[in-house]
Amino acid sequence: MAKIHPFRAIRPTRDKVSLVASRSYQSYTPNERDSRMDYNPYSFLHIVNPGYKYQKEISGEERYKLVRNRYLEFKEDEIFMQDNTPCYYVYKIVNREHESFCGIIAAASAEDYENNVIKIHEDTLKNRETTFKEYLKTVGFNAEPVLLTYPDNDAIATIISKTIENRAEYEFTSTYRDTHYLWKIDDQKLIKSIQEAFSTIETIYIADGHHRSASSYLLSKDLKDNNPNHEGNEAYNFFMSYLIPESDLRIYEFNRLVKDLNGLSKEEFLIQLDEWFRIENRGIEVYKPSKPHHFSMYLDGEFYSLYLRKTIYDFADALEELDAQILYKTVLKPILGIHDLRTDNRIEYSHGKNDIISVKSKVDNQEHSVGFGLFPASVEQMKKIADQGLKMPPKSTYIEPKLRSGITIYEF
Repeated sequence: MAKIHPFRAIRPTRDKVSLVASRSYQSYTPNERDSRMDYNPYSFLHIVNPGYKYQKEISGEERYKLVRNRYLEFKEDEIFMQDNTPCYYVYKIVNREHESFCGIIAAASAEDYENNVIKIHEDTLKNRETTFKEYLKTVGFNAEPVLLTYPDNDAIATIISKTIENRAEYEFTSTYRDTHYLWKIDDQKLIKSIQEAFSTIETIYIADGHHRSASSYLLSKDLKDNNPNHEGNEAYNFFMSYLIPESDLRIYEFNRLVKDLNGLSKEEFLIQLDEWFRIENRGIEVYKPSKPHHFSMYLDGEFYSLYLRKTIYDFADALEELDAQILYKTVLKPILGIHDLRTDNRIEYSHGKNDIISVKSKVDNQEHSVGFGLFPASVEQMKKIADQGLKMPPKSTYIEPKLRSGITIYEF
């Protein structure tokens, strides 16, 4: 059963939270990053990009130590404070499309990750796991929760709905027009009720943050092995997570763009596609798939609909039913010669929130030769793949909500 614990968050003071909160470091262009750091001395980016202070790119152990130093400076300057007792934190995001996401920030168990109570659906890269583990060990904190999802639970939903009737500890709107709210739960009866409710849940799924959770697990093993007085309740046995009910999770597709046709002419390419798909030329009419196993293709100024010929395709397991896997097995690998989706620079991905028009634009601009639009995977597909111990291809899902860094911080 899931062990989900409260913790004493390090977090910004109420007057500075909107200035501290940032998107993930990688989501900014270098120019965006620099402009935000030029004009906002409180941005969390100053912590995770300490080389900015010296106008120098710094990496490895040297960078990790400087991240630690910048973090301690924020604490010394009282930009951050720490709650006196362990709490749960109800966190709500309302995005610019007025979609609402609401869940609980808490500490999830590394042991649950090891024992498959917390299940994964994506492969991780060992070097990234190890690198981030060493980063965590040096800096001593985690500032971006892993996104976990759980089956809708009436007891948890009732506590959340009553909590958000009160004034929020934080309420601010980002420049992306997302509004963020945070409420603190420190009442012992409510804390006990939340723990008991999560303990009845057999399985929780990682929605986003596979490398962060894997690295946190490796860190817990390291620190456990080097602690002769290990008891099991130390902070390193847990990692910060944002848990939302499955009904709040939004999954979008990742569309695919390929730079060339692997030496084939347009006609040769279409003939090879015909083995696997019923093909209809839709001309300049924008086509987006409306159901699983239907794909759109944009090639040479025209849209095509591709319908999978199910009589010759084997749905052997949950992974084989996933459209990203179908496209890989029938088109990308055998026809276009793309074997490694992680490293081949001939393929690029565009998430579904960018819309199929962005795929068209890149092909029209001759950045790529062909683009494919997919139908998004469902939560049930994601769960089935995880339950069967299988792994999705990279960039199979674009999941929301996307969280901000620096709003709650978990110290190991």
